[in-house]
Amino acid sequence: IVKVPVDITVNGRTYSDEVEPRQLLVHFIRENAALTGTKVGCDTSQCGSCTVTMDRVSVKSCTTLTVQANGSSITTIEGLSDGVDLHPLQEAFWNNHGLQCGFCTPGMIMAASELLRINPDPSREEIREGLEGNLCRCTGNQNIVLAVEDAARTMGG
Repeated sequence: IVKVPVDITVNGRTYSDEVEPRQLLVHFIRENAALTGTKVGCDTSQCGSCTVTMDRVSVKSCTTLTVQANGSSITTIEGLSDGVDLHPLQEAFWNNHGLQCGFCTPGMIMAASELLRINPDPSREEIREGLEGNLCRCTGNQNIVLAVEDAARTMGG
């Protein structure tokens, strides 16, 4: 089996490894970095539960090859908080009941983090549009929108 060397920084820690060229980034994150917050949902980029940021841009890690992330900086849901306090988005999802089963939550929060980086004060319509690549089968998204609005206010948007 042919393996390719990669150096990928995940949540501030660099991982140097050799991977198969076909390995998906989601599996590198879950297996090589041992971070299981990023979920494997549909494997087709439809649900968004695998969303992470790569060099500050959200990507679906279930359709991104690990070799494409070589030299990049990845942030997962575990990397948003400072290790003590929750990130304002995480806190807002909790406070506004923006989650039920929690399966979509990591990807939803990561997509929302990029949205708020680009647009710190989005309208409800802009929030819905910004999260349209992420599906939640439990909440109907209303409380997710409220959570993103709350986080935007807390973060100064």
